[in-house]
Amino acid sequence: MTLETVTTQQVATWAAKGGVEFIDVRSPDAYNGWCLGGELRGGHIPGARSLPAKWAAYIDWLDIVRSKGIEPGATVVLYGDADEDLQTVARLFLRAGFKDVRVYRNFTKEWSPRAELPMDRLARYAHLVPPEWVHALPAGAAPQGSDTGRTVICHCHYGNAGDYEEGHIPGAISLDTLALESPETWNRRTPDELREALEEHGIAHDTTVILYGRDSSPGPNDAFPGKSAGHLAAMRCAFLLMYAGVEDVRVLNGGLRSWQDARLPVSSKATVPARVAAFGLKIPAHPEIVLDTPEVKELLASQDGYLVGMRSRSEFEGKVSGYNYIEAKGRIPGEIFGNCGRDAYHMDNFRNPDSTTLEYPQIAAALKAAGIVPGKQVVFFCGTGWRASEAFYNTWLMGWEKIAVYD
Repeated sequence: MTLETVTTQQVATWAAKGGVEFIDVRSPDAYNGWCLGGELRGGHIPGARSLPAKWAAYIDWLDIVRSKGIEPGATVVLYGDADEDLQTVARLFLRAGFKDVRVYRNFTKEWSPRAELPMDRLARYAHLVPPEWVHALPAGAAPQGSDTGRTVICHCHYGNAGDYEEGHIPGAISLDTLALESPETWNRRTPDELREALEEHGIAHDTTVILYGRDSSPGPNDAFPGKSAGHLAAMRCAFLLMYAGVEDVRVLNGGLRSWQDARLPVSSKATVPARVAAFGLKIPAHPEIVLDTPEVKELLASQDGYLVGMRSRSEFEGKVSGYNYIEAKGRIPGEIFGNCGRDAYHMDNFRNPDSTTLEYPQIAAALKAAGIVPGKQVVFFCGTGWRASEAFYNTWLMGWEKIAVYD
């Protein structure tokens, strides 16, 4: 297969003028900003879409392309750090009826080293980490450049110790969401309870904490399908740790699935956390990222912000409550529909097919289409806070500042 190779000058011209679909075939982590393939600057060509070569094996590959608004009449320019990947993805585009498919082979050698050529990246990409980075961390040590003293990796789950025992990242500890949430309401625990839980798990305010979970499809008889939504649980824990005051919270992009996709080892050997003497800050250190009912009423009355329901369409329209333990159906007057995905236990519309986080320009565009932009106060909610926490973390990664969760 012979493909037209474009030059750096051509790419620079197209990037400035538009009219070309740039496709980044590297991993989502490289697209976000991590230097994983020899790049001197992390990130991607402005306007590029993320379509990793890894996804070429997915049966719904063409549906993914369509979901990004890439049409067969477009001029498509593929770039990455491996010619084999370019060939693989180009072949799929041609089979799908795309006529003008070209490749840019000098992204690593020519584009990334030249400071005058523009690059975009996720504002806080370092807090959405690739499995290779986690694997390379010395056991218990803080990441390079971090001011923290140590690292704790947490395998997150809801009341399901067997999920941890089934297999986890070596050295990770088990973190049950119930340690941070009330079992009666699944809302955050009291400051004293949070302090006790964090100290028991070896987490102080200056600990680097890396969170992840295992995602699997819930069975039809699950009393609480959220037991299977382990990576969603990790997002919930990330939010609550930030609320408490942990200064360096990171999430493994894609959870345990990405770790296993990278063919990295899992362990069934339990790691017992070493309790810390003190958390080191007054909890909550960041009360501003949580709103309760009185504050939400004020927000809605003032019309000076957005209350965004991270719920499914059937929940928003009042057809179902979304939960077998919540009877009320419908929506809060003034709520903006956030369209999380299929049901109360999934964030399909904010995830890639391999469970990694959707490319951030796509998330920003979806929020903008709903009328939600940074600047005003943005408050996310769902049923008990899990999906809202993932939306919060995604927008925090993008650098949004006035964001919170209605718990």
